[in-house]
Amino acid sequence: MRDPYSLLGVKKDAGADEIKAAWRSKAKSLHPDHNQDDPSATKRFAEVGQAYEVLKDPDRRRRYDTARETHQTIMQQREATRQAEERAKAARANAEKVMEELARANAQRAQAQASATASANAGSTSGAGQAKGESPEDMVDRIFGTASATSGGTKPSPEQRQASASGQAQGQSQSQAQTGSEAGAKPESKPEAAAAAAKPAPPLPLQAIELIGTLLRRIRGESPPPEKAPDLLATAKATLDDMLTLNVLTVTLSDEREIRLPLEAGMTDGQEIRLKGQGLRLQGMQRGDLVVTLRITRDPRFVVEGHDLHTVLSISLEDAVLGGEHEVETPGGKVPVSVPAWSGSDQSLTVPGLGLLKEDGERGDLIVELRVILWEKPDEKIVDLMRHMRHGLFV
Repeated sequence: MRDPYSLLGVKKDAGADEIKAAWRSKAKSLHPDHNQDDPSATKRFAEVGQAYEVLKDPDRRRRYDTARETHQTIMQQREATRQAEERAKAARANAEKVMEELARANAQRAQAQASATASANAGSTSGAGQAKGESPEDMVDRIFGTASATSGGTKPSPEQRQASASGQAQGQSQSQAQTGSEAGAKPESKPEAAAAAAKPAPPLPLQAIELIGTLLRRIRGESPPPEKAPDLLATAKATLDDMLTLNVLTVTLSDEREIRLPLEAGMTDGQEIRLKGQGLRLQGMQRGDLVVTLRITRDPRFVVEGHDLHTVLSISLEDAVLGGEHEVETPGGKVPVSVPAWSGSDQSLTVPGLGLLKEDGERGDLIVELRVILWEKPDEKIVDLMRHMRHGLFV
């Protein structure tokens, strides 16, 4: 069935009167007797009737709203999962690009080292060879553009980096030469410099490990932690006897699963019980929680308020004035209570320890509310007495 709100043309928060008026209007306009030329009128009329049947019942409407929100959430999470897979695919493509750049950089470094061995000027050749090499962090920044995006500046070009590296190498050579002359040491000869320039670079596996580690750190830093699926809502119905004896309830969920919910001390009507990891299971997300609302079914003898039980005791007029002994119904049977003299309908008696079990091990109370009633037939003596009291005529 299609969305009943759309079929009736009302909003999700529409009231019962608005829904009823919309249904009457739609039913009148779509009735098959008024649309004999329309072959789909009967089907559309039936759909409007089904939509009204769902929305006019509060329980069915609440269940439909819950299922609708859950479906929308699942569709949103599926879309988020699809986007995450696309980002992961792009990340894998970037990783392959990084490996290609790594192989190219190692080839350039090997060529630079060969040129450095054959050159007479070891310092300049070594500086140029180092300028062509890149660290794993620089390579990742150059491919992904992260450094320029985060700092807001422009990344230097390869020529600028080479010039800067050459300048630093020349400055370092001059400084070493000056320090050596002051200490009386001999400057390094050309064969020794060439041997130093020909020192092999780190092997490819080690450099690949460093590069992959840098890439993973970058990806992990940008990827948000997995989100948690929305909570799944359910209602558990328990009788008063279930609450008093702490029975185990069986709750049927909207996904047709059944869970066993043991009642515990301290639970009462309207309480929400959260079960970790028992909710929706969605791909790429942490499993949500199950939130069960406990509802105590109506009992003809008692009303549950918190952990206390309330009941009504009817007393006669003479017992209200003079007091008397009565028996009151409790979950464990009848017990005697004493009604004090001059007790009205606005008063109540408390029988301790006959309510629901609390978290500290104690039980709530039984509250006995008094109700003064008259006899079925009028009593002439009571009527005369009340008349004299009203008019101030005391004998």
